Amino acid sequence: MKKAFSGKLLKSGLAGALLLLLAGCVSESAANMEHAKALRIGMTKAQVLAIMGEPVKEDFSTPDRWFYFVNPVWADGLTTEEECMPLIFEKGRLVGWGSRFYAKYRSLNNKVKEGSEK
Repeated sequence: MKKAFSGKLLKSGLAGALLLLLAGCVSESAANMEHAKALRIGMTKAQVLAIMGEPVKEDFSTPDRWFYFVNPVWADGLTTEEECMPLIFEKGRLVGWGSRFYAKYRSLNNKVKEGSEK
């Protein structure tokens, strides 16, 4: 009987922790989307940090490519590039943000690189 009770307690504890994790992710993503409304082209990195806070610390982030969690897909505790909003900087200034902008930006940069290699 004790074993069955402790198993149920463990399962309910894990379920509760998972719900808290998911709730935290949802509130963080909502806050990031709200803060992004204040972004403007040409802002410095310091200005963006003041609005958005620190970007996610993942392998796909770089000094000129910051990512903020906005779209929880899985409640697995992992952050993927697809779950984030990219912010792109050139020469320390914000040039654009969002998945559509980032896709166009990468496409344009790949074409420029291909042209310079010929």
